[in-house]
Amino acid sequence: MPAEMVVESIRVSLYAAPRIVVLKEMNRERYLPIVIGVPEAEAIAIKMQNHEVPRPLTHDLLSTMITTLGGRVTHIMITDLVGETFFARIVLDVDGRHVEVDSRPSDAIALALRLGVSIFAEDSVLERGAIEPEEPKKASERKEEAIKEEQLAAFRDVINQLNLDDLGK
Repeated sequence: MPAEMVVESIRVSLYAAPRIVVLKEMNRERYLPIVIGVPEAEAIAIKMQNHEVPRPLTHDLLSTMITTLGGRVTHIMITDLVGETFFARIVLDVDGRHVEVDSRPSDAIALALRLGVSIFAEDSVLERGAIEPEEPKKASERKEEAIKEEQLAAFRDVINQLNLDDLGK
C-alpha cells in the first residue's frame, strides 16, 4: 500500500549543482531524498514559500491547462526507482476517466503543491530509497556509556604508561 508523503525540504548538495527534494512519510519518520534539477527545485521552493511570481511558471501553466480542459489531478505517485533514477505518475480524472501520465518526480511534486493534492510513494520505492534516522539513545543508555568510559579511563592510563621497548628482552 502506498505511503502518503509531504515535502519536508529542498536541500542543496555541497558537492554538485543538483538539489535534493526530501519527502517525509506522513505517519512515520522515514524520508525519501530525490535528486532534482535547480529549476525544478526553485519551482517547488517558490510554492512552498508562497512567493508570488509576476508571470505563470511552467507548473502554474500546466495546472491551469489541466483544470481549464476539465481535468482534475487526484494525486501523484512516486512509482519506481531504477538505479538512482526515480519515476512518477500524475494521476488524473478526466471526464470520469482514470488517466495516468508519466512524469519526473520533481515536476509531479511541483504540480501537486500547486493543486494541493496528495503525494504518494510506492512501498517498493520506499524500501529501496528511503532513509530512517537512528533512534536517539535514551538517557539511561548515555549514562551507562559514560560510566563505561570512566571505568576504561583507568586502564587507558596504565596502558599509556607502559614501556613496550623492553618487551621480549
